[in-house]
Amino acid sequence: MIYPELLQKLINFYKKLPGIGDKSAERMALATLELKKNDVEDFSEALVDSKNNLRNCKICGHITENEICHICSNPNRNQNLICVIEDYKSVFSFEKVGNYQGVYHVLNGLISPMDGTGPEDINISSLVKRVESLENPEIILALKSSIEGETTTLYIKKIFEEKNVTISRLSYGIPIGAEIDYLDIITLDKALEDRKKISE
Repeated sequence: MIYPELLQKLINFYKKLPGIGDKSAERMALATLELKKNDVEDFSEALVDSKNNLRNCKICGHITENEICHICSNPNRNQNLICVIEDYKSVFSFEKVGNYQGVYHVLNGLISPMDGTGPEDINISSLVKRVESLENPEIILALKSSIEGETTTLYIKKIFEEKNVTISRLSYGIPIGAEIDYLDIITLDKALEDRKKISE
């Protein structure tokens, strides 16, 4: 073993993070050892607090410290305009754009028969209840252009096709298969602005 056992354990934990390989994990672990003790304690406390106290908003599914997130509870947001996204990371991407004034609905996944993920496994039923309580709502489907994204898009469209709901989707300036949370702000803003109504 090259590293002391405790250092190797720390390296292994950093490697669990997405995009972190052996060398990056080693650098991060060694940099952590260079921190002051109180900084390490604060870091540890922030990790535990985040894990224990962040939860899903009971309205939209975004992460929050409270029962209802700051977006859903904001009276200045358009509650009739709902942007449907795969996960909460996409919320941060849209909020960085700064021009969207509607609210969100986080599915926490996509329909994927290959992986055994059906409509009942993601946050669709609460979307239906939410939309049914609104007057003249618009749903913007901001899902990635993949088989799973298209399957989920078609399923949601079918649910609302007999109801008084406008359904649109982001414009196709977005590369096929692109993750929403990795898009640059200008591309995402333009895709939102140029959203297209899904034809009947």
